[in-house]
Amino acid sequence: MLYHFFNMLQADFSIFNVFRYITFRTICASLTSLTLCFVFGPAVIRLLTEKQIGQYIRSVGPKSHQGKAGTPTMGGVLILLSVFGSSLLWVDLTNLYIWIILFVGAGYFAIGFMDDYLKQIQKRNLGLTARMKFSLQILIAAIAGAMIYAYPGFNTQITVPFFKTITPDLGAGYILFAVLVIVGASNAVNLTDGLDGLAIGPVVIAAATYMLFAYVTGHAKIAAYLQINYLAGCGEVTIICGAIAGAGLGFLWYNTHPAEIFMGDVGSLPLGALLGIVAVITKHEFLLVLVGGIFVMEAISVILQVGFFKMTHGHRVFLMAPLHHHFELKGWPESKVIVRFWIIAIILALMAVSTLKLR
Repeated sequence: MLYHFFNMLQADFSIFNVFRYITFRTICASLTSLTLCFVFGPAVIRLLTEKQIGQYIRSVGPKSHQGKAGTPTMGGVLILLSVFGSSLLWVDLTNLYIWIILFVGAGYFAIGFMDDYLKQIQKRNLGLTARMKFSLQILIAAIAGAMIYAYPGFNTQITVPFFKTITPDLGAGYILFAVLVIVGASNAVNLTDGLDGLAIGPVVIAAATYMLFAYVTGHAKIAAYLQINYLAGCGEVTIICGAIAGAGLGFLWYNTHPAEIFMGDVGSLPLGALLGIVAVITKHEFLLVLVGGIFVMEAISVILQVGFFKMTHGHRVFLMAPLHHHFELKGWPESKVIVRFWIIAIILALMAVSTLKLR
């Protein structure tokens, strides 16, 4: 909204020309979402505490987690409202990609909110059934995939990192591919959210990385120089990525060890879905496996653990899954697990950025 307001003023006041630039508005969006989290964070923590919306800790988990019982959760409300509010202020609202991204974020936000509401307020420990949650995720992702497929000029070819000549065109099958990326990313982030700041740190790193991808994909000259697919209008996605990164940093202020608040499913599900839809729109779908490598590792550890347990009738690959619990039970302090996972996330993000030149 502010973008359109300042856009009207630039004809009479040249100083407002700066708001035409995506880079400047990305900075504004990042700082806005960061400020919103800083300002409203204490009030949200206080409200959740008064309503006794606290985290339930399973007895089968690491013993060090028992002291976290009752810590306010559903902090994802703070993150997502900051992202939505900041984005709406600074993006070009005539850009359809923006509305597709916001649709996915809002849809998964609703799923996470319903799940947390049933668990935390209605005291139904399991929340939404797995079938219901998964079905809703697929539905929203499929609608978004169909909208992208129908978007005039959108390319349904898949970009394969390191191989610029390998670009298979999926046609209508791209909708199913988009569903896989969005739903997979959402649940992978959800599985990672188990330690103080463990999930939000890599989310910030991934959002910052895709901020770069979105910008170069939406810039005709840079895209041509890097030999990547140019997508008109994709540059505006940079601003939403900036808003996610800013809100993530603001939330991390309160979520860092020892956490004052947890994000809950209302935060982890939509944040993962937002990364997924951004990866799809920017045509860097496969790079999400590398950029979000921490999330992939966590998800694979759960799949391996469950599969091996069933196949061997009780044997385990890890001491406990997801992977971060395995290292905790091996004696790593929680803060060491978190920081080391962040370091890995940064390394993987740098490797992903390097693929822009290695083609």
